[in-house]
Amino acid sequence: MDSIGRVRKCGESMSDGKMLRVAQLNMGSLLEPHWDRRRLEILAWLERLDPDVVCLQEVWETGPGTNTAGWLADHAAPGRWHWCFGGYPLPEEAWADRSLLFGSAILSRWPIERHRVFALPVDLAPADPHPSYRMQAELLHAHTAGIDAYSTHLAPPPAQAYHRVRQVLAIDEAIRATWDPATAMPAILCGDFNAKPQSDEMRYLNANAVIEGRSTYYVDGWATLRPTEAGYTLDPLTNPQARFLNVPAQRIDYLLVGDPFLRPGGAGRILNTDLAFHESLTGPLASDHYGLVADIAWPQRPD
Repeated sequence: MDSIGRVRKCGESMSDGKMLRVAQLNMGSLLEPHWDRRRLEILAWLERLDPDVVCLQEVWETGPGTNTAGWLADHAAPGRWHWCFGGYPLPEEAWADRSLLFGSAILSRWPIERHRVFALPVDLAPADPHPSYRMQAELLHAHTAGIDAYSTHLAPPPAQAYHRVRQVLAIDEAIRATWDPATAMPAILCGDFNAKPQSDEMRYLNANAVIEGRSTYYVDGWATLRPTEAGYTLDPLTNPQARFLNVPAQRIDYLLVGDPFLRPGGAGRILNTDLAFHESLTGPLASDHYGLVADIAWPQRPD
């Protein structure tokens, strides 16, 4: 692949048409150490990738001017980013300060015309008392430059697959309610799904499983273009930021594009994809997660 991480001019692509570059990262800003240094690493990667839209999870704020995604926007080139955020308090026994909001953010090259955050279903009777079983999962929607981008972070415990199934059903409902089928570009859905590719929740999103008589279809960029490569986004063996996690290496973060079938001019076709934020540019790695970047055909891209 032609070094997707290089700096490129806006609209440059390996194809003959215009394209959209999207980046995805769970940036671990609250729960992992070295945030003051890691945020500089994220800035360096954003400058290197030059994306149009960025979906971020584990974003937090405690009041005006404290948002961690807002910090990235404020410390980029003037006017480079427009952004929005949506989040909720953590379970009280995990974080007593109820003013803290924890959730998703979306950065865009273009003004964000509207945005909305959806509270996904919460497990009211989890099998384990640990607060991670009751974290409020979210879906953030941003409408920008005629496209609809969504960022999400699903239930973290591996054992909560049954609950993540409920959450992906709610995600599909929310996208159907906010994305206009007359839009040229399919919906862009990114996030930390905490689910492996073969899980029921991801198979449902990829049209490989029918749940409760329902089906949907989002294209998994990694599985489509690099099916023989692991693409691990959480790897305690190679990422020092993730070594506190007692889990095997796995691919749980995704960059998905809604059904591109019959979209005008091939809009929504994934052209390239690669890992991102997975190597050091300035110091500590950006997060306990590795990120993703993809180029998506977008003939209708504004000049």
